[in-house]
Amino acid sequence: MAAKPPPAPPGEKKKKPPRPGPPPPPPPVATAALVARVAAAKVFGLWPSSALAGLQPVWTTEAGRGKLTLDLSASKRDLPKEPEQHAQLLDLVQAEIDALVSSNAPITVAEATRADTEKAFGDPITPLYDGGKPPKNSKPDDVVRVASLAGFAVDATALPVASSASGPIQLIGRTSDNPKKKPETMVLLAGKKKQLSLKFSTQSTEASAAVPSGNMTQAASASQQAHRALSLTPLVAAQPKVVPRSSEAETEDEGEMVVDPWAVEGKIDYSKLVEKFGSQLLTPSLLERLGALAAKNGMRLHRFFRRGIFFSHRDLAKILDAAENRKGLYLYTGRGPSSAAMHLGHLVPFLMTQWLQAALGVPLVVQMTDDEKFLWKGEYDEKKGAYDLDRFRLLTRENAKDIIACGFDLDKTFIFSDCDYMGHMYPNVCRIWKSITYSTARAAFGFEGSSNVGQSAFPAIQAAPSFPSSFRIPLSKCGPRPDDACCLIPCAIDQDPYFRVTRDVAHKIAPKSHPLRGKPALVHSKFFPPLQAVWKSTSEFGYPEKYCRASVNLHAIELPQLQGALGKMSASNTDSAVFLTDSDDEIRRKIMTHAFSGGRETAKLQRELGADLEIDVAYQWLRFFLEDDEELDAIGKSYGSGQGPYWNTAAVKERLVVELQKLVRAHKARRDVLTDSDVDAWMAVRALGAPY
Repeated sequence: MAAKPPPAPPGEKKKKPPRPGPPPPPPPVATAALVARVAAAKVFGLWPSSALAGLQPVWTTEAGRGKLTLDLSASKRDLPKEPEQHAQLLDLVQAEIDALVSSNAPITVAEATRADTEKAFGDPITPLYDGGKPPKNSKPDDVVRVASLAGFAVDATALPVASSASGPIQLIGRTSDNPKKKPETMVLLAGKKKQLSLKFSTQSTEASAAVPSGNMTQAASASQQAHRALSLTPLVAAQPKVVPRSSEAETEDEGEMVVDPWAVEGKIDYSKLVEKFGSQLLTPSLLERLGALAAKNGMRLHRFFRRGIFFSHRDLAKILDAAENRKGLYLYTGRGPSSAAMHLGHLVPFLMTQWLQAALGVPLVVQMTDDEKFLWKGEYDEKKGAYDLDRFRLLTRENAKDIIACGFDLDKTFIFSDCDYMGHMYPNVCRIWKSITYSTARAAFGFEGSSNVGQSAFPAIQAAPSFPSSFRIPLSKCGPRPDDACCLIPCAIDQDPYFRVTRDVAHKIAPKSHPLRGKPALVHSKFFPPLQAVWKSTSEFGYPEKYCRASVNLHAIELPQLQGALGKMSASNTDSAVFLTDSDDEIRRKIMTHAFSGGRETAKLQRELGADLEIDVAYQWLRFFLEDDEELDAIGKSYGSGQGPYWNTAAVKERLVVELQKLVRAHKARRDVLTDSDVDAWMAVRALGAPY
């Protein structure tokens, strides 16, 4: 039996023993708290540690839950007063959380003494500590633990965080059933009080904390850079009233990189872009493996890979594992039917996909989104008393001929109309609808009050082909377990964030035996820097600009536009692009007259300085369409130096004209012989040939 404490001396009150503090959060809750703080920092422009006003130990009574309170006084944003826009801000925080979790963003933990830590972070030190103040009674030789996530360093001395942003993590308590009680997740602006409350739940099963392995000096440097960028990073275009505060820094750095589905602006730093999105660079070893697989089918690594046009990926290594071991694998791309002829910007992703099919010997599904086109472009005819849905279904068949003419393999290609094939995909569409909250969809896809119900529901239809169970008949020969087949999607790097919505819920759709837990793999392409010519990334699905979201058939590359800064590549301006219906004479006229030149003002200057290859449309287009690496290199050296056979713009344009005429003629020849019966064969629901 334990001894009783001695009685208090006469005249003194008995002292109560100090009440023990709450237990530390378990690693899943600690990790979720870190992810939520970093997400809020990115949305509100905060220092994630100094903004922390409190972490409530909700986990002691509600397993897997926690609640943060953050001080918004130092926010770099102009905070709106309207409750509707507060909801938009919370949507953005949730979207940032989802992005960190879906990319499994790494968390690095560093330890050092308080003295060494403060030395690494420099003055002011307040942003380092929770609440902006060093812990009470702390000493210079006390150990400080800092966790770094997405470049942001956070005081994690009392947080046993895991080694990555695992999840899912969901904000909860955004509404209150009791009108007298405030919601537990909300933005509070009352007088001088500016607070953000975030109650969250996590289903992560991560059981252990990360082992310290990071460098404190590197963590401090990265965090300072990340915080400096906060004042320069605007919120997404879907929230036009939630804008960053104006600052001299923003004015001085108009070239700040902006990459999202609405715009590609500024000088693009692909290393930073890969770091931001959490994807991985294509390595020589991966390209060597892909080239070896292509060689087995008598093919060479595609010029898009050889020239670094495709440069980043998600899970390509697992795709190559599947191909090398002859496991189930298929490709997915698509197109929104259009009355306009395809131009070269439309052709490029299909060239890439056709090469991948031939090089890997795998099936391909091509989604024709006649339903999506109708939902965005359809009209009601008052005289006929009907909608024009059938028009888009007819256009689907005509556009299918453009795709077939790209050289795909009939035995391994299934082209389908959403309107015709929906019954086969509908069970997966329902599962996806059930898995994605409307707040997540609104934040990710930019839907507004004016969006019709079909538009809000369409992303699930677009996501469904990512899962092989949507093709029980076409992919029935795709390995011993067709539902375990892996999916590979080529797309532009700016579209990567919106495939995360599909990847986030994939584990709920695919069987546990799937090698990627159902997640589609991606290979990403670059775009051109916006120098003197306009470069524009758009959705081939035909979304309005603000809805330009996770389309699998986005332009893998958007070509530089012919008319430079004043031109726009579009079907309505026929001189802004080369179409697959153009004659030889039209191609020559457009290139020679309209292609933006990087050549100098005079022949003398051109001879002395050479051309600026980066902004020269003719040379850049040759990088896409000229197969011979040695010839391209020779043209670049000659034109760039102003010496040799291609010293001037006219010679380079002439070489491009010849190449484009040959390409367009070949495509037209293949398309012209296609009949309606041929289209029926490509669109028939049938078992495709087995991979390999």
